Amino acid sequence: MRLAVFVIALFCLLPASAGAQWLPGQATEAVREGLEIGTSTSEIAITSDFHGADLTIFGALSNTDQLLLAVGQYDVVVVLEGPREDATVRKKERVFGIWVNTRSMTFEAVPHSYSMSSSRMIDDIVTPLDLTDQGIGIDHIPLTPVGFVGDGSNLGEFREAFRRLQQGGGLYDRNPSGVRFVSSNLFKASLRLPANIPNGVHSVRAYLFKSGLFVTEKSLPLRVIKTGIEQTITDAAHDQPILYGCAAVLLAVITGWGASLIFRKD
Repeated sequence: MRLAVFVIALFCLLPASAGAQWLPGQATEAVREGLEIGTSTSEIAITSDFHGADLTIFGALSNTDQLLLAVGQYDVVVVLEGPREDATVRKKERVFGIWVNTRSMTFEAVPHSYSMSSSRMIDDIVTPLDLTDQGIGIDHIPLTPVGFVGDGSNLGEFREAFRRLQQGGGLYDRNPSGVRFVSSNLFKASLRLPANIPNGVHSVRAYLFKSGLFVTEKSLPLRVIKTGIEQTITDAAHDQPILYGCAAVLLAVITGWGASLIFRKD
């Protein structure tokens, strides 16, 4: 119901912008394009049988140049960015025949998860330099090392390892055809939420580009919460770690003792 109301509101906005005309005596100053977005839900509940989900985002453009719109000069990039936290990458090396952690690097306040959809390949929309300036895209997320001292020769190695690990774990994802225009001014985007999506408040961001230049952006919060027994266990582990650890050990002892009774051979 909430999504239907939002879509209807978007349609109501279109005639006003599409029907705007220049009249003699009016100022000819260009009006900047506008962007509005809405999500199919404002909250994702994580249960024991959660295996991932798709998040749908609807959006509308206003004050667009109809000629540029007709020839495909407007592009939209939509991102779901997870909670930010420090992340440590460790490198294992063989020392005396044993694999041990020899070096590590911690990156400051990076998104735990990152899912991106765009109207076409992101590198075809805007230059890599502009993507870096805006921090848009997996390859352009700022990865700033904490307390780094050195010549920077291994920075690229650790940054690439971090991106590879996040993508391999399904936490970083991109879809170059996940945004499509359903009418001249309305678009629909789909973002994949992984099964291991982190708990917390995420941010949905939409970026509008015109002829390769950034125009504007909009953002909305998305809350991801664990429910049921999963949330109870998580809260106990964080709020009372000692009690949680004792309970885990006790449960393991009882389970082992019970198994020995069941499979004991008299």
